[in-house]
Amino acid sequence: MARTRALDYAEKRDVILRRSAQLFARHGYTGTSISMIAEACGVSKALLYHYYPDKEAVLFDILHSHLGELVARAEAVAGATAPGAPLLLAMGEALLDVYRDSHAEHQVQLANLHLLPDERQAILRQLERRLVDIAAGAIAAALPDIAGTAALKPLTMSWFGMINWHYLWFREGRGLSRGAYARLASHLILSGGEAAARRALGPMA
Repeated sequence: MARTRALDYAEKRDVILRRSAQLFARHGYTGTSISMIAEACGVSKALLYHYYPDKEAVLFDILHSHLGELVARAEAVAGATAPGAPLLLAMGEALLDVYRDSHAEHQVQLANLHLLPDERQAILRQLERRLVDIAAGAIAAALPDIAGTAALKPLTMSWFGMINWHYLWFREGRGLSRGAYARLASHLILSGGEAAARRALGPMA
């Protein structure tokens, strides 16, 4: 007979994911053991295995949950915001708001996704592509001369670079707020992206 799940199963699983993400961010995926995860969660290894069969499953769930939340927020913004510049500005603020409480998960995504097997990477890459598609669509709508040219992808990934790597230097309460920085990053693309692309790439086709 299958073991019945506890009423607080999902809550305990979320604690495991959050503590594991903190350990992976601090010590690296390869430098973190199942024993370390169990100790950080205040449970036995046997109980931990009731939730996850191995460390790989923990890593996948951390990333799937994190990317799923980012995609859900981006899609919600896209459904409620005018296309083009307003969407890029709103999406930047939404992503930085998610990152506010998930710096560890974000670092784990950037540093460890490639360590998963190809089939699991493919699932996560699909979520990443969805995020990129929403941002690229917003930039293309705001800068129609860029749409369909070789400049669209570099501009889109430059925007993500400014958003995704902010955690390396950003400190809450010092200088710009999260929202102000998100708007700054978006306006750098929207206000100067087309001119910069023409100078760097020449006539675009």
